[in-house]
Amino acid sequence: MSLGQDQLTDDDSTLEVSSTVTPAEWDAYVAAHPDASGYHQWCWRGLFERVFGHETIYLAARRDRRGAEGPPSPHGFGEASGSANVVGVLPLVSFRSLFFGKFLVSLPFVNYGGVIADDDHAARALVDAAGIEAARRGAASVELRHTRRMFPDLPVKQHKVAMTLALPADEETAWKGFDNKLRNQIRKAEKSNLEARVGGLELLDDFYTVFARNMRDLGTPVYSRRLFEQVLESIPDARAYSVRMDGSPVAAGITIGYRTAVENPWASSLREHRALNPNMLLYWTMLRDSIGRGYRVFDFGRSTPNEGTYQFKKQWGAQESPFFWEYILKDGATLPDHNPKSTKFSMAVSAWQKLPLGIANALGPRIVRSIP
Repeated sequence: MSLGQDQLTDDDSTLEVSSTVTPAEWDAYVAAHPDASGYHQWCWRGLFERVFGHETIYLAARRDRRGAEGPPSPHGFGEASGSANVVGVLPLVSFRSLFFGKFLVSLPFVNYGGVIADDDHAARALVDAAGIEAARRGAASVELRHTRRMFPDLPVKQHKVAMTLALPADEETAWKGFDNKLRNQIRKAEKSNLEARVGGLELLDDFYTVFARNMRDLGTPVYSRRLFEQVLESIPDARAYSVRMDGSPVAAGITIGYRTAVENPWASSLREHRALNPNMLLYWTMLRDSIGRGYRVFDFGRSTPNEGTYQFKKQWGAQESPFFWEYILKDGATLPDHNPKSTKFSMAVSAWQKLPLGIANALGPRIVRSIP
């Protein structure tokens, strides 16, 4: 389906944005683009559809250089369908929420997404097409989760930061880089007969037992177990970790590797065992495993500056870098607030914390699918 054409008279080329693109074309472009995240890969599209039931709109910009020979892309991928090369992509997920209305996000439930393109012309054409798709669906906004300011004319939020740690070549160097307090906390966990495990799908039960409990205790609706099952089954280089005490899981996390970095988007521990520092052993295990597999950066996931999780990640030496969430807004619309920690949801959070775990686990996935 063609969404429009941008006639570029300066280089005798035609730029066109379309939702017609093959998985092979898409992944070839993503693999070659230096700014792509792992979440730009095609495999996440099916996961958003299967697990959450949302419509996805994957837009590709193509450039047909009339009279020119060879692909113009600087990223080295080959010819796309017909005579036009892909020169930019934008994955979108469409929401129809009882609580938040209609909106599009690139990408929801994860930390990275947005436009990647060869040049400003292609990037702008993709944003314009996203605005058209939003208008067709009556959506109030399009949220683009960028790691740099790409469209200075768009409204932006900078309320979150990424927390990343450069990894050394060996774990001994990493250990020496921690302060005494941190090393003692890890030693305490190791001396408390806590057992750390590294694996995949076989640790899903451990992970979800801890994660679901922790989400209920925080007053946050939990993702479905199927999400993590799908991640561990279908996302390349996804791993699960657990820390057990007397055979029962007390801390757990999942990491996803892409190129030279590994990200930890989900981790939890049970608060009644925190005096033994199972969370410290969990993170040390994830770091050691990432170093052993040759990754150069550990991404602790996004945080709100100066909150508790931000300070926790800071003690490991993580450095912050800003996120730029840029918005296309319908005329008259204001910047959306989908944050369940917003004060307007404080009563709901308090009530959720009192729910029996079975009810919270049954209701949570139906609610959280609308919270991007």
